[in-house]
Amino acid sequence: MQQIFNFVIRNKTFLLFLLLFSIALALTIQSHSYHRSKFINSANFLTGGVYGTMNSVDQYFDLKTTNAILSEENRQLREQLFNLQGTKDSSYIDSSYSKGHYKITIANLYKNSYSSTHNILTINKGKNDSIKQDFGVMTSNGIVGIIDNTSKNYATVLSILNVKSQINAKIKSTNHIGSLTWDGKSPVYVQLEDVSQFAPIKVGDTIETGGESSIFPKGIGIGTITSFETDISGDTYKIQVKLFNDMTNIGTVYILENLDRAEIQSLENKTNE
Repeated sequence: MQQIFNFVIRNKTFLLFLLLFSIALALTIQSHSYHRSKFINSANFLTGGVYGTMNSVDQYFDLKTTNAILSEENRQLREQLFNLQGTKDSSYIDSSYSKGHYKITIANLYKNSYSSTHNILTINKGKNDSIKQDFGVMTSNGIVGIIDNTSKNYATVLSILNVKSQINAKIKSTNHIGSLTWDGKSPVYVQLEDVSQFAPIKVGDTIETGGESSIFPKGIGIGTITSFETDISGDTYKIQVKLFNDMTNIGTVYILENLDRAEIQSLENKTNE
């Protein structure tokens, strides 16, 4: 307290000047409409800047909640899209060919390996969330892989960047079917094999899921053609595909459950017998 008194005594002249200046300024602002309007505008500018900064900080710390809300909205929209029948309003997926009704579950990626030739991903959903083997996994940009094994709370995903992965895919512009594989080299590219040499393909064509399985519906984006060549047999093409997904940077994923898959498999098994 003594230090405060000493400070006031030492600076009494300057403090008196500030007091009188403030009073004069306040009287000027009160008695002149022009000065009053300028003061109000300046005050609004300053307070607006402060509130804007505070709002930006709040939004930054609220990003996790916002992302969760957006992911849930995205899940609902995709589920509705996959379950539409007989419409072709979406360029993302031709839902008129969907073999079944799909349920979508949101999950987060816990482990992402992309440098090995046998890449396995780990997600935070498992048997307790009704996740089973052979469910499809995708992001907003395209497919990621297929559920391989599950525990109570986790599941592993056979990545499309796995030399054992084989997924039915097609050329969007021609509907020619092939098998999507990976040569174990780059996490940016996969290969589409067994495409007929009679297919009129070109660089830049889009590759998407073929729909000839009960895992992925037809029309989910995979990537674009960057190059192609005839294989050794001369009857088919081997096509280099640049992925839409950045497989080195994946966070939230969507798990696809075909609700009609058991019925489809039962029918196909009876037919094979």
